[in-house]
Amino acid sequence: MAIINIHPGALAAQVTLGGGFGFVGTGYIPAEEIQAEIEVARRILGLNPQSQLPIGVGFLCWRLERDEEQGKRELNVALNNHVAAVWLSFSERLPKWIQLVRDHDAANEKKTLIFVQVPSVEDALVAIHDWKVDVIVAQGIEAGGHGYNSAPPLKSLIQSILSNTPDNGPVIIGGGGLATGQHVAGLLGLGAAGAVLGTRFLLTPESLYSNTQKQALAAAQSSASVRSMAFDQARGTLGWPIGVDGRGLCNATVADYENGEDILVLRSKFQEAGRDDMSRAIVWAGTGVGKMKDVKPAKEVVQELHQEYLAYWKSNTIQV
Repeated sequence: MAIINIHPGALAAQVTLGGGFGFVGTGYIPAEEIQAEIEVARRILGLNPQSQLPIGVGFLCWRLERDEEQGKRELNVALNNHVAAVWLSFSERLPKWIQLVRDHDAANEKKTLIFVQVPSVEDALVAIHDWKVDVIVAQGIEAGGHGYNSAPPLKSLIQSILSNTPDNGPVIIGGGGLATGQHVAGLLGLGAAGAVLGTRFLLTPESLYSNTQKQALAAAQSSASVRSMAFDQARGTLGWPIGVDGRGLCNATVADYENGEDILVLRSKFQEAGRDDMSRAIVWAGTGVGKMKDVKPAKEVVQELHQEYLAYWKSNTIQV
């Protein structure tokens, strides 16, 4: 997913402490801030600089490509810090970045897991057979934040990818609209090896969202989650690959854009409104938003998801 309004280092560390696998989402931050966030995670986890760090770092590769030398520096910050994995997404040139990771690993005699996000079975097959990645992240149309508007529902996407994955293929995980342990159980029941949650972690103390934004998420119904280019047009964050838009809470910004509002006028209204005017602000949200109502620490969220998952399977086990 590509939800970036989270304090990345603290969130990643707390997710890992809770029993999950946390990622530092780099979004638009530069190399120096990536380093700082990784140091935050390392400090929380109590590990020295030479130890492998049991978190990953995610990159929007189209952004790395705007200045490739700077992009390489940003990627190398993660690799030089011995993170366990990198997550690569949103680019027509992913093989270039995959090879950079592998070259770095070969030179340093180590192994960094490579996660690649895909919106279709066709892309998954390329990642499996041509790129030979370690983990496929299937992103369904339900996902909050950025994604491809042509993606199928997560259930269909996961089933299609799994049915075309060889026995010795990569790990397949999925995300999009997941909010509860029951959702996780349903996905794993289809054969996925893991689940990715993004929106749920906006409702944590580690999230950089304001209290007003968190209240909007907690009050929202799932039907309020919509896909649109309005969000990026309003704040001027363009440059994403063709076919990528964002999913967030519907408001006047979306309505004006969809009704043909002049872009300059749209941006002016957005800027004047400010972050806490929910009639205009961007609040990323997947379709599972209606199932999350409370702000809880990220570690506690992971543990709660695990307990819900176990309770679901226990209650649905047929005794024979």
